Amino acid sequence: MCQRPQWDRSLQLTPDQRNYKQDDEVLLSCPEGLHPSFTDVKCESELQYFSHGKPVYGEVWMGRNGTAGWIHIQSDVDCAELLQVVPETLEVSSTSIKLNWTCTFPDACQDMRGICHLVGLPSPPCETEEVTGGEILQNGQKGTFTCPLLHPFTPYSVTIYLPPRTVLFTWQFQTKETVPDKPQNLSLDASAGVLRWSALPPCKGEILGYQLSITARSARESSFLEVERLRVNGSVTEYKLPDHRPGLTYVVTVQGLTAAGAGAASRQEFPGSGLETSAPLNGSSSGAHGISPSQGTAVLPLRPITEPHTAQSEHQLVVAARQDPAALASVCSADLQPFNANQQHRAYVAAVLNLTAPTDFVLGDGTLRHGYYNAPLQPDGNYTVLLRLVRRGQQAEKFTCVCYSVSA
Repeated sequence: MCQRPQWDRSLQLTPDQRNYKQDDEVLLSCPEGLHPSFTDVKCESELQYFSHGKPVYGEVWMGRNGTAGWIHIQSDVDCAELLQVVPETLEVSSTSIKLNWTCTFPDACQDMRGICHLVGLPSPPCETEEVTGGEILQNGQKGTFTCPLLHPFTPYSVTIYLPPRTVLFTWQFQTKETVPDKPQNLSLDASAGVLRWSALPPCKGEILGYQLSITARSARESSFLEVERLRVNGSVTEYKLPDHRPGLTYVVTVQGLTAAGAGAASRQEFPGSGLETSAPLNGSSSGAHGISPSQGTAVLPLRPITEPHTAQSEHQLVVAARQDPAALASVCSADLQPFNANQQHRAYVAAVLNLTAPTDFVLGDGTLRHGYYNAPLQPDGNYTVLLRLVRRGQQAEKFTCVCYSVSA
């Protein structure tokens, strides 16, 4: 006879008795999600020693898993997790989740399945379809389970189970954010100078704000352009142009922002209506003169760019290859570096000037001032030169440029 073994208290024995006869087989089971180190055990007798020449036998327990052979149980039998998933191996993107699993007892993981479900219902206007079907995981000790084709910024639960309803692992997660869609209904109230657009829904991420780029051109003075880049709060859906004038043509782009970055841009051009009631900002160009192809120089008549409520006098002189009007805005607002001989075809800052009064400046004289090289112009080069005034704040930056065409 064998007494009921004193193993893990969570083990369930079938049949459950105080004593078992020799060769009695007992089925072991565990609470849901756990698995015994042996699925079947049986009582046996084993020779312990000889006493006065007679053999003395003692009770032992033999165990097996599935159809494997019987072995002598040397230690306690306990309940352990059948499936292990290390949290550090979870890979969550905006459209998928991937996890690595390990089965402690491979024979028990036959027909294991994984499935993903939406948690709750999506709030309008965000439309999210339920994931359909599941995946039969390959048998073995290790494997990978992936939930593909998910929606961004959406809560899901992932479950790995043994049919019909034995849950081995379950976890709730939210897919990561992605960039938002393009803002819609971009318009300009020409009389009030107010830009408006429709608010973006938080379907692909929380809308942190909107990024605006506003380029203003004067029909009266084609050499003048102004670029303003700014960011407004996510609850804002309009912006009043601070220096709006009906005669200016505006090119506006608006992008939504989430933690994943800026989304697609909504772009619209708003032609000027009527005549300008006032001249553009002081800084009109009258063209280059004194061009010397042999020396690579040209004389530019510069006038400081002035604005109301602005006391800045530091101007940058930017040199670029001849640009079409549409590309000038990006040059005007670009983050530029000093001249580099290896990148001489790129736009560069030739000089920084403390410009407070009209002056003639010799472009290309080869001087180095304050870390900026005023490189000689190429004899056959066609250039666009921009006199630029930059103002930067916490949420906005503004670039005003006066353009010169120089043909050497």
